[in-house]
Amino acid sequence: MTDLTTATDPEVRSDLVQGLYTVGAPVRDTKAPTGPIESRWSKRKFEAALVNPANRRKLSVIIVGTGLAGGAAAATLGEAGYNVKSFCYQDSPRRAHSIAAQGGINAAKNYKEDGDSVFRLFYDTVKGGDYRSRESNVYRLAEVSANIIDQCVAQGVPFAREYGGLLDNRSFGGVQVSRTFYARGQTGQQLLIGAYQAMERQVAAGTVQEFTRHEMLELIVVDGRARGIIARDLVTGAIETHLADAVVLASGGYGNVFYLSTNAMGSNTTATWRAHRKGAFFGNPCYTQIHPTCIPVSGEYQSKLTLMSESLRNDGRIWVPKNPADREKDPRQIPEQERDYYLERIYPSFGNLVPRDIASRAAKYQCDAGKGVGPGGLGVYLDFADAISRLGLAAVKEKYGNLFDMYQRITGENPYEVPMRIYPAVHYTMGGLWVDYDLQSSIPGLFVTGEANFSDHGANRLGASALMQGLSDGYFVLPNTIRDYLASGPYPRVAEDAPEVLEARRSVEERVAHFLGVQGTRSVDSFHKELGQIMWEYCGMERTEEGLRKAIEMIRELRKDFWSNVKVLGAAQTLNQSLEKAGRVADFLELGELMCIDALHRRESCGGHFRAESQTEDGEALRHDDEFAYVAAWEFGGDDGAPVLHKEDLVYEFVELKQRSYK
Repeated sequence: MTDLTTATDPEVRSDLVQGLYTVGAPVRDTKAPTGPIESRWSKRKFEAALVNPANRRKLSVIIVGTGLAGGAAAATLGEAGYNVKSFCYQDSPRRAHSIAAQGGINAAKNYKEDGDSVFRLFYDTVKGGDYRSRESNVYRLAEVSANIIDQCVAQGVPFAREYGGLLDNRSFGGVQVSRTFYARGQTGQQLLIGAYQAMERQVAAGTVQEFTRHEMLELIVVDGRARGIIARDLVTGAIETHLADAVVLASGGYGNVFYLSTNAMGSNTTATWRAHRKGAFFGNPCYTQIHPTCIPVSGEYQSKLTLMSESLRNDGRIWVPKNPADREKDPRQIPEQERDYYLERIYPSFGNLVPRDIASRAAKYQCDAGKGVGPGGLGVYLDFADAISRLGLAAVKEKYGNLFDMYQRITGENPYEVPMRIYPAVHYTMGGLWVDYDLQSSIPGLFVTGEANFSDHGANRLGASALMQGLSDGYFVLPNTIRDYLASGPYPRVAEDAPEVLEARRSVEERVAHFLGVQGTRSVDSFHKELGQIMWEYCGMERTEEGLRKAIEMIRELRKDFWSNVKVLGAAQTLNQSLEKAGRVADFLELGELMCIDALHRRESCGGHFRAESQTEDGEALRHDDEFAYVAAWEFGGDDGAPVLHKEDLVYEFVELKQRSYK
């Protein structure tokens, strides 16, 4: 439970700030332990209450999402003996978006003997996040990272191995050591299958009940505690009530607010946004990661972008022609001396392995300067000619073959012969529901894991850390913290006809009826695409005060039009993908506005949030630690009210705050 200061706090303001939001009482993480950082996690685990095996059989937990965080949590809690209900909107848990992760998973095992350690992984993650994450959370993540690899190897995950049989490592952006474990370019798929098999074992054992093709549409809160969800069966259209002692959201991020992103088409924010509207604070919503290594947009018809693994930056060299006049030439005809390997030139210490936000912004600058290649000049080259010459064609195929094949199928170009073209795209969201050290939101009984929470990455996520956080939360953190809450249960039984349950169900039914009844003139996708264009233009890689204010007004007008002019075909009591999209886009429209308000209030550049008004003389991000070294935890202000900003101060005891440099 959160611990808010009293309403008489002098920082509390009831008047509108910048005409958009109010300032509420500060928020504090009361579960975070103190003392030496290396002992904090052990201290918290010991202090957390226990639940004996016989009592676990009396307790129930709902988990929304079956990706790495959700699947691992369901498997672990089921194995412990709790009664688990697992929900996903896909036809199989195996189709969770975690399956799309390619490059690897970080762990501080120092197999390469190149100076890695738990503290270095902790330091790299805090620095990579531009000093906007909690020290205690990040150290815990680094500490349990090694356990994840052991767990996955025991499950049979086929990590790449060296000739002698030891697990292999490669490096990723933002670090100078090799700590990334991988399975070619399909690491997420292999890890997800491991978690899925562990979960299915519990399904067979009867501790986990699986609900596929079900989408959570509302959170049930009774007596101030999360006690269940309202879900729609996406095949039959039936609205269902599911109750439990606690609810866990592991529903992923909200990158699809931009319409074009690397996320799966169905990825959405509805689970977390419904919880936000019920009282769960939303942390740092404007923190969006732009990934530098994506296949460029090829036309107006596109509805999704394809990620090329960041692991490619290990051996591929990024460049553009020095002369803009050469941008349409065959790259093989441009001599070496006429190429600008700009990352190697600007950031010699890290070269092509600078963090994602820096690599993305640098690519944008090159394209803005007229040196971009490919259609529309929105691309830079990722060239493997040197690697093939140095390592041999067979070695490159062994490391990256499936990624090269995917690129060739999509673009029709052979990357073994012609350099790949890449450009930044929306990939991951560092923002999410605010949680304390126990991963509990501001609503007691509502826990949030993986990308759905805000907790570990600050303003920018280092590559290969998403899989690390998802499995860390699911296998090791949540099972040790949720028991402290469940130890007070079982909580009083909630009847399906309780007023709070009926109200939640009624709100879902009325929402569905509204979407089907409007019969306007515009498709759901047309609204989503227009929202995405607004977000990319004004709340994307570079943001300005003027642009953000314009975006807020545009989104408000678009939302007003959506509710009165959307056309949803079909019926409620059947499979209806247009209806599914309508609910998701409605939530994206509200979230998009909050993202712009959050970006507007944070008048600094940090991580992937680059404010044009706040930059160094050489165009790097300029933070303002004296004003913004805090988490922005937003409270829903009501349909007709303004959002409320609660600040959680970030305290750094073990890492020195300083401007990032990768030069």
